[in-house]
Amino acid sequence: MSDLKFAVMGTGFWSHYQIPAWFEVGGVQLVAVYNRTRSKAERVAEKFNVPRVYGDPEELLQKEDLDFVDIITEVPAHAPFVYLAAKHKVPVICQKPMAPDYETAQKMVQACREAGIPFFIHENFRYQTPMRAVKRLLDEGHIGQPFRARIQFVHGFPIFENQPFLKTLERFILTDLGSHTLDLARFFFGEPQSLYCQTYRTRDDIAGEDVATVILRIGDVICNCEMSQSTKTEWGRFPETFVYIEGKKGTIDLGPDYWIRVTTEEGTLSRRYPPPRYDWADPNYDVAHSSMVPIHADFLKAFKTGQPPETSGEDNLKTMRLVYTAYESAERNQVITFD
Repeated sequence: MSDLKFAVMGTGFWSHYQIPAWFEVGGVQLVAVYNRTRSKAERVAEKFNVPRVYGDPEELLQKEDLDFVDIITEVPAHAPFVYLAAKHKVPVICQKPMAPDYETAQKMVQACREAGIPFFIHENFRYQTPMRAVKRLLDEGHIGQPFRARIQFVHGFPIFENQPFLKTLERFILTDLGSHTLDLARFFFGEPQSLYCQTYRTRDDIAGEDVATVILRIGDVICNCEMSQSTKTEWGRFPETFVYIEGKKGTIDLGPDYWIRVTTEEGTLSRRYPPPRYDWADPNYDVAHSSMVPIHADFLKAFKTGQPPETSGEDNLKTMRLVYTAYESAERNQVITFD
């Protein structure tokens, strides 16, 4: 097949890495970029040799013959741009979190379903090298039936310096990082039957919560998802996520610097699973930026074969349900069960 033509909508921080990740995969042509501040789009177009720049998303979709559009904007723009793509029957990839609330996420999925177009979500944590390794070790049965787990995202990296809009979000860490950690819980163990959440805000200069703990019951597994943007660590990297899984035959422990230790009656086997290093990636974000390559490869395969990727809109809707149910649980201070 010939290269697929696509456009990028939104030329902020993440576009500088998602675009070269597409080029790393190959098989695509970036033909246009859009940003509401046209000068920002022009700078990105010059950087990546993109032929056309738009300051009007409607004009872009009317004039360009696209195989898909990649939405890399802030959350409030996700739904309007997805609806616009659906109107023009253009397949769409959207940055996570999908929407500012669960009802809007449902409408976005429905709009694409009714338009008959693919709708994918750029939820990339499950594509990180160490996370794929944990999943493989779990599926191979080394530790037997899992019964307890902890997924922990804790760091003090100055995230607000390159993404200042995060300070203004009234719902912050559960949407920004909960979408990742709760999706990892689903990736490892399946769909939860119940959820309990508590949140906390440590800073006076932000609108939303920056600490949260979510306890999930997933079949036989009790899974703790812990996230913080304020805890200082000795590693200082972004974003290292730690995982500890207890099974009836042993444990899997993903710790600092991408080391995984599998402990059973036979002893402990340790191996490091570092992410690939790309010259276009920020070293502080290596594990996150490198995960864009396999997720883009999965998207490209889905466009060409018609088979949905792991993070389709339909699938990610289940993660969004957990995110916004977590807020409800924290507000009510109650365990919430799912049908």
